[in-house]
Amino acid sequence: MQIANDKIVIMHYKLSLDSGEVLDSSFDRNSPFSFLAGHNQIIPGLEKSLMGMKAGDKKIVDVEPGDGYGERDEKLIQVVPRDQIPGDIELFEGKVLQAQGPQGIPLEVTVVGVTDQEVTIDMNHPLAGERLHFDVEIMEVRDATDEELEHGHSHE
Repeated sequence: MQIANDKIVIMHYKLSLDSGEVLDSSFDRNSPFSFLAGHNQIIPGLEKSLMGMKAGDKKIVDVEPGDGYGERDEKLIQVVPRDQIPGDIELFEGKVLQAQGPQGIPLEVTVVGVTDQEVTIDMNHPLAGERLHFDVEIMEVRDATDEELEHGHSHE
């Protein structure tokens, strides 16, 4: 059975950057990843490249930023007054904060600068602007159950 919309895919993957840095690996955890194909559960460039593969297939997929987490947008780096952030939160460069985005949608932001008066935050995804490299092995492809289709995700 081939990967197509509404199929459950169980796969192993290793994610790395151009630098060779490995960010994540289901192989290392011996814990395959599952998703419902065609339901925007993984980045578009990876999903598109997996379509048509079947159990046992292996592939290296390179995903450009536009098909991954997007290009970096300098407009998403903002300076906010320090007093707008609760005083009990320890702030330092690299700290990830939970914020409220448009329409109240939760958003993670990264602190990229701190002074006594201001905090500079970056609302770009941490992997925005990065080319991603996936080493994948498809373990299983099956039809989604009615319940999985109704819920919109794998129950693996």
